[in-house]
Amino acid sequence: MEKIKQNALVKKVGFNRIVLVCVMLLMYLAFGGLTGGSFFGLSRITNTLNYAYFLGFLSLGVTFVIATGGIDFSIGPVMFCCALVSGYSMITYGVPMVLSLIMSVLIGVLFGVFNGYLVAYWKVPPFIVSMASMNIAKGIAAVFTKTQSVSWPQSATSDGWYRNFVSMNGFPVGLIVFLAVAVVCAIVLNQTKWGRYILCLGSNEEAVRLSGVNVKKWKMLAYVICGTLVGIASIYYVAAFTTVQPGYGDQYNNEAIAGCVMGGTSMAGGLASISGTVIGVFIISLLQQGILALGFTKEYQYIITGLIVIAAVYSDVSARRRKN
Repeated sequence: MEKIKQNALVKKVGFNRIVLVCVMLLMYLAFGGLTGGSFFGLSRITNTLNYAYFLGFLSLGVTFVIATGGIDFSIGPVMFCCALVSGYSMITYGVPMVLSLIMSVLIGVLFGVFNGYLVAYWKVPPFIVSMASMNIAKGIAAVFTKTQSVSWPQSATSDGWYRNFVSMNGFPVGLIVFLAVAVVCAIVLNQTKWGRYILCLGSNEEAVRLSGVNVKKWKMLAYVICGTLVGIASIYYVAAFTTVQPGYGDQYNNEAIAGCVMGGTSMAGGLASISGTVIGVFIISLLQQGILALGFTKEYQYIITGLIVIAAVYSDVSARRRKN
């Protein structure tokens, strides 16, 4: 095993990423075999991709937050809040589609600023801030929509063009956009001053502060990036599933966090992998579709996702202990 890990190609690609890709392929083949081949159908692949888009943007966003040593459990409810407020404004008050989409992103940005400011400048623990934001997002969405569900326009309507963000004449536009955003996130995190400071905050915030860096600004930036990606996630959610209900979204927090932690992002901060997050997201999405294809309810996915988070965190803690 050690010889394999020391191989030049393996070291360049990443042993963890290779293992994750193998796991994903084995899961796909296993689900296909257990369902008599029906899992290999185009509709199942499409559903897996549709689920991966919005979950992927959530995971990319929370990767930046976790890299600083923080956490954000509000991403799911905030995504729903973005979709509900902007969708209700469009349907009830006649806000144009373009402005509604922009509104979705801006609401996500505002929550990112709110969370980041409280964590970075007021030094409120990230766990407390994110739990508070989760409830605030649910409350705003419920009050604004009068607890009514919101259905965005269907493909056949004049305003249904926004669904082309997911698929255009069968071509997976959403996959191209998601991977392009992931590449940008990887460049920001690994090749820019912003990313280096964000990672350094997770490794040793005090050392970064003593070196003269404005740690508050860079920590807040991580939450703003997260909020922006959550706003984008809301667009892809409604483009794939159309209807949004107040009071929901919590279930996607753990799935998004599981995706990035499974991909190699350390819950202790200081270490993050965007490519690993992307692979982790597709594994979670594949798992979700596989469980449904086998006839089980979504609750089983919650159990497996929870176990995945525990296993990934334990693996990270063990690796750090061995390194130390």
